[in-house]
Amino acid sequence: MTTLRQLRYLVALSEELHFRRAAERMYVTQPTLSAQIQELEKKLDAPLVERGSSRVMLTPLGREIAERARRVLSDVQDIVDLAASSHHGFDGTIRLGVPPTLGPYLLPHMIPDLHAKYPSLRLYVSEGKPSELQSQLQSGGFDLVISPLPIVQADLEMDRLFREPLRVVAAPDHPLASKDTVLRSDLSGQNVLALERGHHLHDQVSRLCEDFGATLLRDYEGTSLDTLRLMAGMGVGLAFLPALYVRSEISGRSEIAVLNLNAPNLFRQIGLTWRKRSVHAPMFKEIAELVRLTADEKLPEITVIR
Repeated sequence: MTTLRQLRYLVALSEELHFRRAAERMYVTQPTLSAQIQELEKKLDAPLVERGSSRVMLTPLGREIAERARRVLSDVQDIVDLAASSHHGFDGTIRLGVPPTLGPYLLPHMIPDLHAKYPSLRLYVSEGKPSELQSQLQSGGFDLVISPLPIVQADLEMDRLFREPLRVVAAPDHPLASKDTVLRSDLSGQNVLALERGHHLHDQVSRLCEDFGATLLRDYEGTSLDTLRLMAGMGVGLAFLPALYVRSEISGRSEIAVLNLNAPNLFRQIGLTWRKRSVHAPMFKEIAELVRLTADEKLPEITVIR
């Protein structure tokens, strides 16, 4: 009989398209995951995966089964949550997904207030790119995701939390660093650094470069905000960085300058997302309001959305 574990492995493989990465995501060895996928194919008497020397692809049937498996896994998780809610209410464990461009700079302010309100609640936190977080939320891998908007999946519910400004940073000896105010026109022709593809911030910075007439350095994409900060500080180019990161990692440092850019509406929106059928939706709405209250009290850089 087909097992939920095998379906989870297939879903992971369909999203990673790489046996090793899928195995790491599921916390198993590659041979274990591969053997379970083969066992699933044997049980269904149908090929689900096209195995090549350099890449992995799902067959058309494999893609269809993986999509249906996501819905099955989501329904199963809803059943588990429903049973847990009858015993624990707001107790138990919540699995939260956050992107690395947000989690380390927001959660330290939010967790103490969350623990004070729900002392019996345990929070399991894992990082990932926004698209990966949404997929895992759909399949039951997470209960809740905090990430930049928009959210594209139709079966997810979202509550807008706040707008976070983007700051422009540069090396202290960059010509723009000495200006009291940097205009939009000053960015025309400037080299700009961005995160690697898959991050919401990559797509947003790419659009900003088109809008400002700047040049996106696609050969120098960073793997983290720290990487962007270091490359910008060495004069490779400008970087657009979230305000909470700037507050945490740049304020007071002399090796990089934060420019005073005169450009309104330069921000990203952050939202809280969960599955529409989740039995914990009332608590998630309370958590959303708690994040807003925390932001109002502790994070003057951001604008709360209500």
